[in-house]
Amino acid sequence: MLRISRFFPTAPIGAYLVALAAGIALPLLIFVAYLMLELEANEREILANETAEDAQLIARSVDRELQDMTTTLRLLSNSPELERGDLRSFHNRTQNSLRSNSLYVLVVNEDGQQRLNTRVPFDTQLGKTSNMASLGSALKTGVTEVSDVFYGVTSGKHVFNVTMPLPKEISYSGAAMIMTQNSEDLQKLISTEGLSAGWTVAVVDGSGQVVTSVGAHAPAAGSPFPPDTLKLMTGFKGTIEDVGGKSKQMYGYSQITGWTWKAVVWGPIDAAQASILTTWRQLIAGGVIFLTVGMLIAWLVGRQLRIPIRQIAEMAERMGKGEIVPPVETKIREANQVAIALSNASFDRSQAEDRIHLILHELVHRTKNILTLVQAMMRQLARQDTTMEEFQKAIGNRLQGLGKSIEALAKEQWAGVSIRRVVEIHMSTFAEVADRVELQGADFTLKAEAVQNLGLILHELATNSVKYGALSVPQGKVRIAWKDVIGEGEEETLLRLVWEEKDGPKVLSEPSRTGFGTTIIKRHAAAAFSGHVDVDFRTNGLCWILTAPRSSFERGEGAESLKDIAI
Repeated sequence: MLRISRFFPTAPIGAYLVALAAGIALPLLIFVAYLMLELEANEREILANETAEDAQLIARSVDRELQDMTTTLRLLSNSPELERGDLRSFHNRTQNSLRSNSLYVLVVNEDGQQRLNTRVPFDTQLGKTSNMASLGSALKTGVTEVSDVFYGVTSGKHVFNVTMPLPKEISYSGAAMIMTQNSEDLQKLISTEGLSAGWTVAVVDGSGQVVTSVGAHAPAAGSPFPPDTLKLMTGFKGTIEDVGGKSKQMYGYSQITGWTWKAVVWGPIDAAQASILTTWRQLIAGGVIFLTVGMLIAWLVGRQLRIPIRQIAEMAERMGKGEIVPPVETKIREANQVAIALSNASFDRSQAEDRIHLILHELVHRTKNILTLVQAMMRQLARQDTTMEEFQKAIGNRLQGLGKSIEALAKEQWAGVSIRRVVEIHMSTFAEVADRVELQGADFTLKAEAVQNLGLILHELATNSVKYGALSVPQGKVRIAWKDVIGEGEEETLLRLVWEEKDGPKVLSEPSRTGFGTTIIKRHAAAAFSGHVDVDFRTNGLCWILTAPRSSFERGEGAESLKDIAI
């Protein structure tokens, strides 16, 4: 073994792999090139048949999808809610049952005015359907039809409709029912799995527009399919050849039975895999000879590679036992680099274990803080005279608010979150009124504890405002402001945080009943930030003011995060 190793120079592992690949692949490639001359004659015919069959399979899949949509429409047309004219109940039941399938139903009048659309809530103001041509054709013929692809105003995407006229007995509910689906949802039916690289599959509507497509050169939905190529696709199914780009293209097509759409599969002929079934005997006989030669060369190279691999394996075993191992010297440069990396890794492992212990300790500490806060919350709520349902709802809402704060901290690896970001996160829970909340104050980073406590307080204030305060009426507004103040006799800077409601319902008197929310915004706020809380029930709305040391809010420059510890 040592004598043989002297004939191998110190070289990159790539040089050895090239020698191995050349020794095995070159003889085989020469023989395969000879066989390819014989395969070329029947390759084209096999490819044409397979392409036409692929197009027909895709056409059947799309036909089943359209038939399923038609069957669903027929079942929905017999709905008791539709017969009673109860469109709201029909909307709610249909929306819930079809949501998982990404299907949406419209009921329209003869002039195209939508009476309901399950893409949007029932009370949404609706206009006319975007595809009047399909509606008019279906009403005229009295049969269910599929539309051409078009851009849906409500969905903001390219969609298609399956339109079914409704019986005259229920014309008071609408003239037609339409099932609409995003064209991109059909991509699950037209996978390119099994096709050669560079091939594409598309569904084309009756006007020559692409409904959906997948593959290497998939055209966008709604774009026109090449009209000159489309004209050549005559008959129920077949294949055509056309020169496209640098290589000759083959197109397989199939009409979707009962509809105006076509399924088309196309791609470069050169990219299709050739069949070797007719010459397998020659390939095996020749392959055995040349593979033997290649394996002999590979065996010689493999012996040279075996020594450094074993040495590195021994290093890895010792490293697995926790030892710090020195690097070994081999004849392969890359193996030497791996040995050095393993040696460094064995040293880093002991340091990493220490860091993991520190991180686990920090996580346990912060988890205890969160659990303490949750326990206090549950004890306070349990003291209230509420039903179990109200207790569960109160706990759920507050845990949701606390969860948003924890999620924001986790994204920053507990390094703190800016005060403006904290306010925006908790106001986003009430998205419909978030634009009526005004923020004022210079941004700064809150410490982890302050993020949780302030988030809990903001959630309570916002919940109360949406239910009873300024955010419960359209014209109401809330101003959240913070600034530094200098208190008399105070040695450190104070921060004053103000929640001020305007233009809300008139407050005639201070509420006589207090609950856990009042405890949060008063006692908990004062205790958590070591400050003072003033609550003023003004006629124009609630004014809540927290004055506390700025150090209770702001994250210090020397504070550590989990990221700092990990480094």
